[in-house]
Amino acid sequence: MNERLLAKTFVELADNLVADFDLIDFLRLLTDRCVGLLGASAAGVLLADRDGELRVMAASDEQARLLELFQLQNDEGPCLDCFRTSAPVSAPDLRREAARWPRFAAQAQLRGFGAVQALPMRLRDEVVGALNLFRSAPGPFDPVGTSIAQALADVATISLLQQRSAQRSTVLNEQLQTALNSRVLIEQAKGKLAERQGVDMEQAFTALRRYARAHNRRLSDVARVLIDDSEPLAGLVS
Repeated sequence: MNERLLAKTFVELADNLVADFDLIDFLRLLTDRCVGLLGASAAGVLLADRDGELRVMAASDEQARLLELFQLQNDEGPCLDCFRTSAPVSAPDLRREAARWPRFAAQAQLRGFGAVQALPMRLRDEVVGALNLFRSAPGPFDPVGTSIAQALADVATISLLQQRSAQRSTVLNEQLQTALNSRVLIEQAKGKLAERQGVDMEQAFTALRRYARAHNRRLSDVARVLIDDSEPLAGLVS
């Protein structure tokens, strides 16, 4: 365990307590650090929209994102169970989960994952989503690693809920809806950049994110400019 990176991650997650932060980039940081710190093969975050429906908001790679989408489309999987029960869900060997999640377990194995655990993103009785950790090889999950992952999910949840102002009942939902709209823009931009540059979707996202950070711009703003061709993006588009 890289203790220095772990400490830095907690600071970065807590340092987003500002009026206007980039939610997509924030959640991608959470998934990336879960992979880097905890030995997970991939990670994903699902958050509830204003109607209480889960949406894929971030994933550490394209395979995880597609599996999360599959989970929602088939209304079956650990993240859904975790969100609905507000409790962690663990499956150390997906080969044994055909009865619980027949479609999800088969699809996860096809995509190279042998184990999964889902952790609730909650503060007391309020659950805003779930964090999924995928591992390529089956086997028991380390209790220490699980505790750290839950702590990261908790800090991220506090950061999200802290965004609420006097309009406590509506601010977070509005923010999540804005993020969902941004997610659509980013996916469109990824596809356009991937086709234009001849790279895969994950490489396209990395390029978009790197450009946004280097120019101190929001991911969604860069995505919109790329889609509209409204200005040159030197260094991103050739």
